[in-house]
Amino acid sequence: MDKLLVVAAAVSLAAFAQVDCSSATARTVSRTQILGFDWQNCGQPDAPAVLKTLTLSPDPITIPGDLRASASGSTSVELSAPLSLNVTLEKEVAGFWVKVPCLEELGSCHYADACDILNQLIPPGQDCPEPLHTYGLPCRCPFKAGSYSLPQSDFYLPHMDLPSWLTNGNYRVQGVLGVQGRELGCLKVALSLHSD
Repeated sequence: MDKLLVVAAAVSLAAFAQVDCSSATARTVSRTQILGFDWQNCGQPDAPAVLKTLTLSPDPITIPGDLRASASGSTSVELSAPLSLNVTLEKEVAGFWVKVPCLEELGSCHYADACDILNQLIPPGQDCPEPLHTYGLPCRCPFKAGSYSLPQSDFYLPHMDLPSWLTNGNYRVQGVLGVQGRELGCLKVALSLHSD
């Protein structure tokens, strides 16, 4: 899967929360629902990295719970470190969109190298998680130029602890991937969060 797909799927679903599986059994696990998930490319028409399709079900997506996803995308250039990632997170408050500041590496943040983020999630030398491994899709930099496709696949989304400042509501996220000041791709995601 190309860098934009990894960032789109992983960041749009998990960037809102810090995964904490170790202590989920020691307390009552709250349930979070993601409703009305929608996405679109926001880069230039000739952007090197684009997400072509992304399908997620069910709607709402329940965390913890099962997710079925398929995706396809392409990059006309090799995506290698350092890849900057600028994320803008907005929350709807009283009918206005308010930018959420960068707090503890979450929110509207600049990440100097998205490849480092992937290396933290999946350390070098470790096999890519399923189903990426089965389909021969890479999960860390570099990503060669080409087209990538993830057939419809099932995932389990573990419990996520939402920060106290990330509460129920409507959110918009924009991620811009770049290298040396050049924009490689842009993705916008809209969704609503509801936690028990």
